Amino acid sequence: MNTNLQDYSHKRFNILTGEWVLVSPHRAKRPWQGQNEAISNEVRPTHDPNCYLCAGNTRINGEENPKYEDVFVFTNDFAALQTTSPKFSVSEGLFKAESEQGICKVICFSPDHSKSLADMAVEDINKVVKTWQREYIELGSNEMINYVQIFENKGAVMGCSNPHPHGQIWSQSTLPNEVDKKDKQQKAYFNTNKSSLLDDYLKQELEVNERIIYQNEDFIVLTPFWAIWPFETMIVPKKQYSNITKISEQESLAFADAISKITKAYDKLFECSFPYSSGIHQSPTNGETNEHWHWHMSFYPPLLRSATVKKFMVGYEMFGSPQRDITAEQAANRLKALIE
Repeated sequence: MNTNLQDYSHKRFNILTGEWVLVSPHRAKRPWQGQNEAISNEVRPTHDPNCYLCAGNTRINGEENPKYEDVFVFTNDFAALQTTSPKFSVSEGLFKAESEQGICKVICFSPDHSKSLADMAVEDINKVVKTWQREYIELGSNEMINYVQIFENKGAVMGCSNPHPHGQIWSQSTLPNEVDKKDKQQKAYFNTNKSSLLDDYLKQELEVNERIIYQNEDFIVLTPFWAIWPFETMIVPKKQYSNITKISEQESLAFADAISKITKAYDKLFECSFPYSSGIHQSPTNGETNEHWHWHMSFYPPLLRSATVKKFMVGYEMFGSPQRDITAEQAANRLKALIE
């Protein structure tokens, strides 16, 4: 690709959101005298008697966790969305508000307090995938719910309040902002081209082969052309499916394999338990066909140069637009080398 992209400041367009990211590759070598994060070398036990998520322990609300052996799901004790919120709206001049209902759940990936997805076997990660599928169906069948957001915050630097391996699901009555952008962009492209936006994008990525990190028979792991976070990646099924319930058993295992490969590579990158926020964007559960959707999973890791130096989204990012220094191609090459 144009070598100017590796040497000079430029903007890249995010086809999924319709927004731009500023790329400044010449800044990658600037000296750093800012904040350094603490590295946790703590060796966690397989079971922590003080952990609210460990099997058999009592949570803060007094409920006792079962002695689960693989994946455990429960309704969040401190849910951000309420099922009891009455329907209402406020429209007073420039003051506008609407009620929002929803159900929030916590998913414990494993009873082993010491593990993360990077430490789990592919077969055990597949059990997590199966749980995501079941929850998407169950929550999405509720007439109150029109979108199901699956995500994970890993590491204290990403605001994770408990080190036990777990993720969350927030399901709600309307589409959140990021999903609404992707819904509109994919729909507009599909209506114009009669094809999937991400499917056509994958064909182009496979042709240039500059940002692909790993692929198996059914999934591709890559650094998106428009990536914002330093080592951002995306897992995309090679076939166009609107949501994760559409994949076969073989594809489910392939998805688990892709998760295993990228999370292990992350941990090798700076020789630490690599923090990130990850999430699955997929079709709404609004009863429509949503044939324009091509589901995908994104990882947004904050670490920039080492285990102690992270990317801050401040200043220009807050008031202008997202900005990155290391290019998507450079990041992809480093992660690909760790998998190979």
